[in-house]
Amino acid sequence: MTTHEPVLVAETIDLLQPGRGGTFVDCTVGLGGHARALLEGGADRVIGLDRDREALARAQDTLAPWSARVDLVHADYRTVAEVLAARGLTVVDGALADLGVSSMQLDDGSRGFSFRHDAPLDMRMDRSTGPTAAELLRTVTEAELADVIFQYGEERYARRIARRLVDERRRTPIETTGALAALVRRAVPHRGWQRIDPATRTFQALRIWVNRELEGLDRFLRDVVGLLRAGARVAVIAFHSLEDRIVKRTFRALETGGQAAVRILTKRPLVAGDAEITRNPRARSARLRAAERLA
Repeated sequence: MTTHEPVLVAETIDLLQPGRGGTFVDCTVGLGGHARALLEGGADRVIGLDRDREALARAQDTLAPWSARVDLVHADYRTVAEVLAARGLTVVDGALADLGVSSMQLDDGSRGFSFRHDAPLDMRMDRSTGPTAAELLRTVTEAELADVIFQYGEERYARRIARRLVDERRRTPIETTGALAALVRRAVPHRGWQRIDPATRTFQALRIWVNRELEGLDRFLRDVVGLLRAGARVAVIAFHSLEDRIVKRTFRALETGGQAAVRILTKRPLVAGDAEITRNPRARSARLRAAERLA
């Protein structure tokens, strides 16, 4: 497993300003890289949420030197209001969400996120609940599957791929990442092969579908803004154009609504520089947006 490196750390800390102290919530704590930077930057307390129990175990190790100031919670980021309420908190001094799949999840072949490893087709961020990708593929209709692959993967050959997968499952269930990738490659004509593997967009689409990654994202952002004290800030890192579009649209609505709730701090998303991309290629697609709560 590769060493995890969080993206856009300096930019995130500069925006969130943990040096002012207070309680910060990391809604997708992952392996704890951003949370560690918040604590090192002056945050008095960090509450970290994650759907992945394995990630939380790693985060606990990462944040061990600050254990008295850290509270790690196995929870979906969309339940942040309930998590804070259970701890008697109605406001926080900053919030962060690093959306999408982590490098740990991609690099762990047993999780089924990547076709680089032939493994059971799982793809769940929280392996304690919900159907796997293999289970969903057994029953989804061809039309719905085509819509998923087209909308979440922005795949032009979505209908051809869906038809191939549905035809195959009538003979043999699609149970592994290797089988899925091979079927997708056979469905995409060679003229459609680009610099990325033809299976990439379909795997991305299924992952987003399995984990409901876009579902309720706008409501989550509104909830988080409502939890910020005046002057506090929220930062969101997105890796997919659809996620980034929702963040941009929601922040804009909160800034320009009848009673403006935020001031957008990033008119354009911040992106990684060449040095960071060279060191950490995953940072190439990262987009950071932030907003400040108004009084």
